[in-house]
Amino acid sequence: MSVFAAKSFRNHEQVLFHQDPASSLKAIIAIHDTTLGPALGGCRYWSYDNEDAALDDVLRLSRGMTYKAALADLSFGGGKAVILAPDQGGKTPALLQAFGRFVHSLAGRYITAEDVGTSPADMEIVHNITPYVAGIADGGAGDGDPSPATAWGVFHGLRAAIAARLGRGDLHDVHVAVQGLGHVGGHLAQYLADRGALLTVADLDTDRLAWAKRDLGAQVVDVDAIYDVAADVFAPNAMGGVLNDETIPRLAAKVVAGSANNQLAEDRNGADLAARGILYAPDYVINAGGIINISHEGRAYNRDEAMAHCARIHDTLAEIFQRAEREGRPTNEIADLLAEERIAKRRAGMDEMQLRTAAR
Repeated sequence: MSVFAAKSFRNHEQVLFHQDPASSLKAIIAIHDTTLGPALGGCRYWSYDNEDAALDDVLRLSRGMTYKAALADLSFGGGKAVILAPDQGGKTPALLQAFGRFVHSLAGRYITAEDVGTSPADMEIVHNITPYVAGIADGGAGDGDPSPATAWGVFHGLRAAIAARLGRGDLHDVHVAVQGLGHVGGHLAQYLADRGALLTVADLDTDRLAWAKRDLGAQVVDVDAIYDVAADVFAPNAMGGVLNDETIPRLAAKVVAGSANNQLAEDRNGADLAARGILYAPDYVINAGGIINISHEGRAYNRDEAMAHCARIHDTLAEIFQRAEREGRPTNEIADLLAEERIAKRRAGMDEMQLRTAAR
């Protein structure tokens, strides 16, 4: 496997591979950019088809975290970890402890957190090994589970997209096709239903579907049929790569706004959505609520302030939508450009400060 030649390698600062045979741990940590601060990003536990797929995932996710932090005005860089699910043994405490030692070896350059396949309980085990863990309930210093905050940010980002594409200031009778009712998707569905949205949902978990049908009045469709639902909004909240050459032509929605990471299979798919008149809320912008909540952790943690910060995702996306329309470019390109501008500005300021210091 060649890291530098990998299709998703974008000037990453470090890519580290680690294994611990005793616990069956095989993990990769990718640190994309630390201009704004230490790299922060969750740990994904997943059964990948091969190691190349795991490498591609961690590279894309870590770059997305850099941009996510920049557009949320946070003092963090971008990083991510993936654990390749072992053939036998599963996600044991010993495996998580070994991962904690891997994280600790970086001395704070990378801070880990919960992600797909890991839980707050898993992160508590990791935290017993290293202090470089975010998003845990540590003596009242935070919430523990970042999912409600992530969903709250997505909810407000979806509102911005509805206003920009449909000219609507409310969600009453807005039809949302929700793909995935997990930690974030379930909270999002609840927020939407509370505001009068009409829901069509798809998930592999029958209990979650039963809850959405019973408590939220949602219609239920097969996991593949969700792409064809004639809704106002398609909200992907499961795994990445769901917006691709096969699914985009099937979409009947006017807006795509959901919490999943890496929703575009290829960057060019953002232009494909724009060409069809579908407004896309770039994933790393709209799903930044979790990292925003984490940034508020500490002795003075205030949940109301954290959630208000998450709600400002609405304004960031409104700026992106306006600029995309003004410049005639896909929203994902504008989001990347805006993030890179903010990072470059910070880097230029740091360089100027170093020059002044050296001149004294």
